[in-house]
Amino acid sequence: MTTATSSMSPIQAVDTSQDVIRCVGLSKTFKDFWLRNRVRAVDNLSLEVHRGELFGLLGPNGSGKSTTIKMMLGLLHPTAGRISILGKRPEDVAIKKMIGYLPEESYLYRFLNARETLDYYARLFFQNRLQRRRRVDMLLEMVGLEAVQRRPVGEYSKGMQRRIGLAQALINDPHLLILDEPTTGLDPIGTRQIKDLLLELKSRGKTILLCSHLLSDVEDVCDRVSIMYGGKVRQEGTVDQLLTKQESTTIEVAKLDDKTLKEVCDLLTSRGIDITKVDQPRMKLEALFMDIVHQAQAEGVATSGASAGGRIAEFLSNESSLAVTDSASRGQILDDLVKVLPVKQEPVKPKVAAVKPKVDNSVLSSLTESSPASRSTGDGAAKPFEEPKSSTPAPKKPVAGNHSVLDDLLGGNDK
Repeated sequence: MTTATSSMSPIQAVDTSQDVIRCVGLSKTFKDFWLRNRVRAVDNLSLEVHRGELFGLLGPNGSGKSTTIKMMLGLLHPTAGRISILGKRPEDVAIKKMIGYLPEESYLYRFLNARETLDYYARLFFQNRLQRRRRVDMLLEMVGLEAVQRRPVGEYSKGMQRRIGLAQALINDPHLLILDEPTTGLDPIGTRQIKDLLLELKSRGKTILLCSHLLSDVEDVCDRVSIMYGGKVRQEGTVDQLLTKQESTTIEVAKLDDKTLKEVCDLLTSRGIDITKVDQPRMKLEALFMDIVHQAQAEGVATSGASAGGRIAEFLSNESSLAVTDSASRGQILDDLVKVLPVKQEPVKPKVAAVKPKVDNSVLSSLTESSPASRSTGDGAAKPFEEPKSSTPAPKKPVAGNHSVLDDLLGGNDK
C-alpha cells in the first residue's frame, strides 16, 4: 500500500457529500396472525440527517421512534419507502462496522465485568490485542467506571449500565452513532457528562442521532429536531426556529435599581408597549447541582460508585485523521501477517556410526577349517594361516587320507 487512499477503510469509502441518513416515504405496518393490518407504526416518514449533525428524534411513547431506528439498522424491513444509511441499504453488512448503537435497554452479559464486556465487543470488530487493551482503558476512564471495572455488570446500577453501554457503542470508533435514551437512569453528573461527550463527538465530525424523552437534554445539544406523533413527523427544524418566540423580546442587563426600573417602564408605557413581566433571571437547577458537586470534589469529599469520568478517548478521532490512523493500524496488522518468523535452529546431533552386529564365526570356522591333522606339518609344528593371493580363491582339493569336517557332513567319507 503506497498511499492512504488505497488502504482506505469502508468509513472513508463512503461519499460524505450526501446525507448520512435519508428516509423517503417510509412506512411500517405490523400484521396479526391472519396477515391483517394490526397497527401502522410509521406512516409515510421522510427525514434527512446531514453529515456531522446532532439530530434529535422526539415523540411520546408509541409514536414510532424505536421502529424507525430498527428499520435504519436493518433489524426491521419497511412495508414501503426507501432508507439510505451512509449511502447504502441498511441490510448491507459493510456498513455495520461504521455504526455504533445504544438501545433503550442494554442487554449485557451480567457475569462479565466491564473490562471483559468491552473486550468481547472489540473482538467482534477483529481488533488486535494491543488495540483492544488501549481502547478499553480509555473508554473506562472516559465513562467513569475505571474504579469498578472488575465488578460484574449484573451488579451495576441502571446508570452504571448505561455508562458501559455507551462505551460499548463507541468501541469501534463509529461514523454514525445512534443513541436511544442514553441518559436514562443517570445522575445529573452523568447526564451532564453525556451531553458534553456528544458535543465533543460532534465537533470531531461524528454524526449522531439522539432519541430521548428528556427534552432539556435535546434542547442543550441538538442542532435540529424532528417531533413525531402517530408515526408521522409533525414538525421539524432547528432548536432556535422551534423555540424562539417571535412575538416577544427579552432584554437582559445588570440589576437595575427601583428608580431606573420605573423610568424604563414609564418610557415603554408612553410608547404604547405593554410590559407583561419584569423579573430577575434564574439559573437552571442542573447548573446549581453541578456547582455543589464540583465544590465537594474540590474539598476532597469521598464517594462510592461511578466517578465523574475523564477525558474523551483519544481513538475517537476526527475524520481528518481517521484515514491515517486506520491505515497505520491495518498496515501493522498486515506486517504482522506477512512477517517471516526466524526459524528455530535445532541442535545438531552428532552422527553415530552404525554398529554392525557382531557375528559369531566360531561355528562357521569350525565347519570350513580342516582337521588338526591337515594343519600340522611333518615335524609337528603348526603352520600359520595364509591368505590366498587371488581375489577368488581356488577350491581346495581334498587330500587323500585327510577329510575335513565339511566332507564328513556332506558324506565325503564314504569309502
